[in-house]
Amino acid sequence: MCGRYSLFAPSGDIEERFDATFAGAFEPRYNAAPRQSLPVIPDADPESIVSMEWGFVPPWADDRADFGFINARAETIAEKPTFRDAFRAEDGREGDGSLRAGRCLVPADGFYEWVETDDGKQPYRVRLADDGLFAMAGLWAEWQPERTQAGLGDFTGRAAGTDTGPETVRTYAIVTTEPNDLVADLHDRMSVILPGGEERRWLREDPEAVVDLLGPYPAEGMCADPVSRAVNDPSNDSPAVVEPVADAATEDDAGDSPNRFREP
Repeated sequence: MCGRYSLFAPSGDIEERFDATFAGAFEPRYNAAPRQSLPVIPDADPESIVSMEWGFVPPWADDRADFGFINARAETIAEKPTFRDAFRAEDGREGDGSLRAGRCLVPADGFYEWVETDDGKQPYRVRLADDGLFAMAGLWAEWQPERTQAGLGDFTGRAAGTDTGPETVRTYAIVTTEPNDLVADLHDRMSVILPGGEERRWLREDPEAVVDLLGPYPAEGMCADPVSRAVNDPSNDSPAVVEPVADAATEDDAGDSPNRFREP
């Protein structure tokens, strides 16, 4: 699974690479973690790079606490109730035209996996061999809490004196698949990395036409480097966490692997 990743290239390079423009300010992330707001490119607005929360909540959920999936298995996204509407959506719209769910690109320049060793779990940063940017396949959704009356003229989720309703939350998950030979030494799943020339297909084409994109990225085009266990703590978000370490076995333990989140 993919439980942490990085995106720290200059914003101009990201915009040029994906032919899209940031809708707001971009903050480099060396240790992007679940429940954070991070950049994605949605099918509903493929010219924009917008922020969404990592942890998918389907539009029909009664309580978001029951969801928050960070990954979605490629083999089951067409059937699983949590993800199938997003996977099948046309331009992120439901039959009534409302904007609710769809597919997205998740820009990155590396992701992390952990390997069990005699001294604890050792993190590795997986990247393209040329250190280039890439897009992971993602699914996104809008979710809005049900508005319930809390008092006379007052509803939960709505600010006093306004009539804007509960705040809409936009979330996403990263699609995962079987690992290639490189990642298989680290984990039994890997994120779906879309081929550079095929990324827009994931956003535009019918579900049946994009199934071929959901396999593992070629191992020969990737590298994996041991990095400091400081990356285990998501509050450690600095250039130091992406630097390879010379001797992984001598690294002091900085906590358990964060790969404890569910993947339905």
